[in-house]
Amino acid sequence: MSAVLPPSAAAGAQASEAHEPAELGSVPPTARQAALLHATWSDPPGLWGWMCAVNHKAIGRRFLVTAFGFFAAGGLLALWMRLQLARPENTLVGPDLYNQLFTMHGTTMMFLFAVPVMQAVSVYITPLMVGARSIAFPRMNAFAYWVYLFGGLMLLAAFLTDTGADAGWFAYVPLSGPDYSPGKRVDFWAQMITFTELSGLLEAVILITTVFKLRAPGMTLSRMPLFVWGMLVTAFMVLFAMPAVMLASTALITDRLVGTHFFNPGEGGDPLLWQHLFWFFGHPEVYLIFIPGLGFISTIVATFARRPVFGYPAMVLALIATAFLAFGLWVHHMFATNLPEMGKSFFTASSILIAVPSAIQIFCWIATLAGGRIHLKSPLLFVLAFFFILVLGGLTGLMLASVPLDLQVHDSYFVVAHLHYVLLGGAVFPLLGAVLYWWPLITGRMFNETQARWSFALLFIGFNVTFFPMHLLGLEGMPRRVYTYAADRGWEGLNLLATVGAFMLAAGLLLLLVNLWRSYRHGELAGVNPWGAGTLEWGSTCPPPAANFDAPPVVHGTYPLWMPPQQPSHVAGLAVSHREQLVTTVLDATPDHRAFFPSPTPWPFWSAVAVTVCFIWSIFTPWGAVYGLVPAAIGLTLWFWPKRRETASHLPLERQP
Repeated sequence: MSAVLPPSAAAGAQASEAHEPAELGSVPPTARQAALLHATWSDPPGLWGWMCAVNHKAIGRRFLVTAFGFFAAGGLLALWMRLQLARPENTLVGPDLYNQLFTMHGTTMMFLFAVPVMQAVSVYITPLMVGARSIAFPRMNAFAYWVYLFGGLMLLAAFLTDTGADAGWFAYVPLSGPDYSPGKRVDFWAQMITFTELSGLLEAVILITTVFKLRAPGMTLSRMPLFVWGMLVTAFMVLFAMPAVMLASTALITDRLVGTHFFNPGEGGDPLLWQHLFWFFGHPEVYLIFIPGLGFISTIVATFARRPVFGYPAMVLALIATAFLAFGLWVHHMFATNLPEMGKSFFTASSILIAVPSAIQIFCWIATLAGGRIHLKSPLLFVLAFFFILVLGGLTGLMLASVPLDLQVHDSYFVVAHLHYVLLGGAVFPLLGAVLYWWPLITGRMFNETQARWSFALLFIGFNVTFFPMHLLGLEGMPRRVYTYAADRGWEGLNLLATVGAFMLAAGLLLLLVNLWRSYRHGELAGVNPWGAGTLEWGSTCPPPAANFDAPPVVHGTYPLWMPPQQPSHVAGLAVSHREQLVTTVLDATPDHRAFFPSPTPWPFWSAVAVTVCFIWSIFTPWGAVYGLVPAAIGLTLWFWPKRRETASHLPLERQP
């Protein structure tokens, strides 16, 4: 056996109470060691443990449940709007409430569901897939969840008290400025944007660090699963995209509360500055949702085709190319503004060019399926639906990349249809497939396959019945964001059809939810690796133990579970009574050093409460941003204050023998 750590690190840090150096091993830990390891990495029980939890699987489950809760809220708002538009001159909803409905629907889906749910899946799966015992910065991970939860609840509470945002989910100025939107509606929206995007930025830092430094020995960059590549690329996009919208929302609220003039042309500001800042985030956001979906598809296709994904280097390069090109498209949302025509032509070219890496990935998946032994399970059905829906959404996207056509259908239901074909087809269908795929891993139970197929049929048919007619409505001239229409327009038939499809969608989602709930309570036990997958997250039990693996694995290929056993098989010698994690190098995942991870604590929760109070207080007075930072600073100080007992227990492990 060769030492995992370099000699200098092995001499300076001892791995266990017996001062045994960490090394590559072939003998698994004993049952007593595994039980002690589980107790060491577990969160405390009860309500106190719920507040203190830092285990990435517990936080990931909370992220998933919360995100789907917001998805349900946004879906109910959409059904409300469809009922209003099902017939002409309907009086179910007035114009003021309708403005709040479409604004809250878009805001909830884009800011509270689409990106957070993708990060939620990554929080749970990525550490398992790279062979780590924990996610990087586990306390910050918990803090990011609480910030996300409180920010979303703040927005929904405003809606329930008739203070819901009403200026559209992209809040164009001057409509969202102080002159045209008095009151606190836009203030709550702007603060929520800044607040929840903070959670996204924190998660991006956490995931990048996890992928770069906590991979199992042997998992070089060329052996990383495509899902991990997708989440890594997405995390870097978040770092570059989200600060733009946070800056824009902060400038908007200072215009409204402090009297600055960032967007006031009468005082030297520029309304188009808002659009540039917002869409510099807004169009990459589409790919923040889309690229994780590509990672889901690569994982599901490989498993149910029983072979590695064809063209691994091309797939990785396509993901990276998509990320780069995504930052050069934002002006195609601004073709109706008075920008130079020559400049618009470059963005037209970029909008068409970005279809190339997506096409490369689709051809690689088709080649994988064509050369494999297909097991047609329900997760793969959602992937096949993605192929059909995304191609239609991509074709309309190429149409909208043309300036003349875009000017004709701008702000019409054609754009609404394109948006939903890309986002629901390109992200939600792969997401639902991923939920079914990893459901046995998360719960340890198998769902009912027949019911899953029925829910898929309802979702697929309902989706197309809902959104395909909107293309025709847009071409017939129906504008978006109108709460009613005259009977002589001839739009009532297609609107009624779309409303029927929306309820089919809701029925499919409800059937899927019932299936998952019943399987969670009474489903068949999943056992170990029920799909016969090849990636590391299935190498442990279902669900995984608190420490993920009794012994961190050593990787010898891209699909380690499909390879014959090789030695060494795992890392031995790490502490079992302390939260010790092996840290590896960025490129080749060779062992570098060991790190002690923090224990559960309530201070991330209380720090998030303090930050929430600060943000809400600042909506009503700018001084809230000053005085509200005091309790937040106290919470953060106690969060990082070293604990004497932990320090005393770690010191003997860090001394030289």
